[in-house]
Parts: sequence; C-alpha cells; structure tokens
Amino acid sequence: MRPAPPARRLRLGLPRRAFSQILLMQLSIAAGVVVLATGLFLAPLSNQLDDQAMRRALAIAQTTAAMPQLAEDLKNSTPSVDGPVQREAERIRRASGAEYVVVMNRAGVRWSHRDPAQIGGVVSTDPHKALAGEAVMEIDDGTLGRSARGKVPLRDAEGRIVGAVSVGIEYDSVRARLIHAIPGLFAYAGGALAVGALAAWLISRRVYRQTRDLAFSDISALLAEREAMLHGIREGVVALDREGRVRLLNDEAQRLLGVGDEAVGRSPDEALGTGRTADVLAGRVSGTDLLTVRGPRVLVTNRMPTDDGGAVATLRDRTELEQLGRELDSTRGLIDALRAQDHEHANRMHTLLGLLELEMYEEAVEFVGEVVGDHRATAEEVAEKIRDPLLAALLVGKATVAAERGVALGLSDATRLPDRLVDPRGLVTIVGNLVDNALDAVAGTTHARVEVELRAEGRTAVLRVRDTGPGIPAEHRESVFTEGWSTKKPPAHGRRGIGLSLVRRLAERQGGGARVGEAEGGGAEFTVILPDALSEGARTAVPAAGARAVEEEAR
Repeated sequence: MRPAPPARRLRLGLPRRAFSQILLMQLSIAAGVVVLATGLFLAPLSNQLDDQAMRRALAIAQTTAAMPQLAEDLKNSTPSVDGPVQREAERIRRASGAEYVVVMNRAGVRWSHRDPAQIGGVVSTDPHKALAGEAVMEIDDGTLGRSARGKVPLRDAEGRIVGAVSVGIEYDSVRARLIHAIPGLFAYAGGALAVGALAAWLISRRVYRQTRDLAFSDISALLAEREAMLHGIREGVVALDREGRVRLLNDEAQRLLGVGDEAVGRSPDEALGTGRTADVLAGRVSGTDLLTVRGPRVLVTNRMPTDDGGAVATLRDRTELEQLGRELDSTRGLIDALRAQDHEHANRMHTLLGLLELEMYEEAVEFVGEVVGDHRATAEEVAEKIRDPLLAALLVGKATVAAERGVALGLSDATRLPDRLVDPRGLVTIVGNLVDNALDAVAGTTHARVEVELRAEGRTAVLRVRDTGPGIPAEHRESVFTEGWSTKKPPAHGRRGIGLSLVRRLAERQGGGARVGEAEGGGAEFTVILPDALSEGARTAVPAAGARAVEEEAR
C-alpha cells in the first residue's frame, strides 16, 4: 500500500509574498484610518447636536420674551387654559416646532404649557437663575421627559423681571438627527475605504512587478548575496542612477579608481575629475572593452544600461597584462634583432675565414677592428652622454633594433644626463614608448632617422624624440594622448592607444607634461618635461670602461 501523505497543517500568519503582505498592510492601515476618522467625527457630533438644540431653544425663548404684550398679559391675567398667555405660547410652540413653551411668574407658577393640566402648577425644574436675570441652556428631565432647554427672564416695559420663559426641544429628535447622519457618514467612510483599497491594490501591483513576486525573506537574501558578491569579486563594479550619479562602488572599484565612499552620490566628473575614465562611466564614450588609464593603472571598462535608466560599469585591471604585452613586443624585437645579428655574424665570420684562408692577415685584422669598433663606439657614445645605466642600456638596445629595421637611431649633440635620476624606471618607460612609436612611424621610409635628446636643466629633465616620418596632423596632436586612440593595427596581445597616454600620465604625476609638434625638416617631435626628475646630489659618474657594462646589459 502506498503510504498516506502527511497531513498539511494550517499555517496562520502573514502571507510570504511581498505583494500580499503590502496589500494586507495597506488595507489594514486604510481601514484603521477610516474607522478612526469616523469615530473622531461621531464623538463630537452628539455634543454639537446637543449644543445646536439648546441654542435653538434659547433663541425661541428669547424671541418669546421679547414680545412686550406677553409680560402685560402675565401681570393682568390668571393661569387658565383659555388665557392670552396660553394662546400666544401655543401659537409660538406650533410655529417653532418646540416641544413646549412655558411662561411662568416669579413664583414659578405656569401660565402656559403643552399639557393644559399642568397650567397653574409649579414648574418641575429650578427657575431661579432665569428669574435672577440669567440666560440658561441645559439638557434636563421634566414632566415631558428629557429635553434640550433654554430659559430667559421675562421683563415688563419698565425692565422689571415679572417671570420667565422656558422653551424645550424634544431630545428624541436630537438623537434621531444623530442616527439619521450615521448612514451617510458610513457611506462616505465606505467610499473612502474603497478608494484606499484601490490605491493599495495599485501600489501593491507596482511592487509586485518591481519585486517579481518575491518574498521579503528572498529580497533580504538577495541583498545579502549581492553585497557578498560585489565586495568579493576581483572586478570593479560601479552603479549609476538615472541622473548619472554614483550609487554603488565595490571595494575593487574603489581601489582601481583611487576613491572612497565619498564618491557615492556624485557624478563621475565630480568624483574622478574630467578625463576618459569619467567619460566612459558617464556613457559619453560607447563601445566594449574600452581602455582607460587611471593613475598608474590600465583599465578595461564595459558599461551596461539598466531598466531604471541607470547603468552598471565593470572595471578590470589590465596593467600587468599590458606590461607583459609590451615586454613581449620588446622581446620579439630583440629576438628579431638577435636573429638578424646572428645572420650578420655568420656573414662576418665567413668573410673573416675567407681573408685568413687567402692569407690576407692585415685585411682580416682591419675588418675585425672595424666591426668591433663600430658597435663599441655606439655604446661608448651613449654611456658618455647618458650616465644612468638602465637608460643607457635601453638606448643601446633600441639602437641595435633600429639598425636591423633600417633606421638610424642617434643622440643629439645637446644630450647630457647625469646619473642622479629620482625615478629611472619611469623615464625608461617614457623613452621606450616614444622611441618605439618613432621607429614604427619611420619604418619602411627612405633615410629613416630617429634622434633622441635628453638633457638636464637644474633638477628638470627635458626629453625630445624626433623622427623623419610623416608627422602628426595638427588636429590629432591632442588625440594621440587619449587612451585607446591609435591609427596602428592592434598587436597580437591586445589593443593600442595606451603608450602615449601612459607617457603623459607619468609626466603629469611628476608635475610635468607631454606634447607633440612638428620636427624641423618634417616628421614629429615629442617633448616631455619632468620637473624634479633629478636629485640634488650627483652620484659617481660611469667610467669609460662602463661602456662595456652598458653594452652587456643591453644584450
């Protein structure tokens, strides 16, 4: 036999879905507000109706007492059913709709009453306040039951109090008015409750669409998971609202952009300053895998719009990959240069072997001297003018690569740089990028030449790299320093448009700048100014024999 399924226990309490909970809470609030408003309206309504009835009775009594003939009839007649006071009082009662109109003398004896049997008797309530000249409003019980009453003194023509007038309004009519008002009040309350319920349903439907019918516990779990994911991933995430303001930054984004929580609520321009990174985050530059430079870092940025009009941008640190790619390009260049040197070396060895076999010993010695002397002369010239070993080695290596590409790379006569650089690696990066760009620009042209000028002016380093290439049009001379902008074919390891941007960034970090113009005789001339690039005290200069060390390091 198949086992019977377990009985489902009845679950009481709030529904789990956010839509249902919000609808139930809003209906409860609307109903509570309607009930409270109805109660607050009904509570003073009874007192207001009582007050209106008493004031009506007092007004009728005052109007009756103002009739001068009534006081004279009271003084000149006796209490009777057919007396003038009774006739006038009954006329006023019927005309005003009052329950009774009682006229009494100073002893409280009735001259008029709705019940003729009560005429001549003493009133049942104390009339001394009215007989003392006061106007009285009250709700009290009398011979005709409970009523709202108004009592005023009755004066003769000389102003003497000769009696009093008491007018009563049936209290049942007051209560009937209250009961009659309740259905209308409930109708208004029901209409208000219906409008509130409709508004609650519409709001709940909107919440339903926005929360995708999730429970509050699910939303809480999603928020916790989002926080853990955003702050745990190794990519920077920047969320922007529909106004373009930053509303979220995870830890990696703060590290890559160099900002903190103060950036939240501000636009990218306000948080980061003007530049390509801010343009990409703000959506002014479109595309995928956009390269930007932020400080010393090369970032790959992607921006995706969201349904609410905002956007989410992701940032990846590509600095190490870019450096490895550039090192790979440099290594390939050196390998090509070494391969060419290997062929050249084989040719030279074959030439030398032939000279020796032909017993042309003097020509062989002269040939070896020329080959070794040319290379050593280049290394010694660089070491003499550039005293920093790293920079000198770079230029010797670049000269070898340039020679194999058919380009003459040389130093200008004005080049003089002592060995007291504050950041030699930064200057190596700048020089290497500019020389590589110059070699690419002149490669394949006739009489290709690249000239490097490096000199010190106090503590300022001035760098100029000139080439005989086609040059850079004036309208593009600022664009070449923009991240991602390039006219060259991308290399195998990634994208171009980073080298010159890094050059300018490195120069600006040292308080300087970079610019490009037209070289004398045509071509491009890049100029980089680096204030405070040299330290105060000079270090020991490289000796003449240091050329060999430079040559070895370049190899």
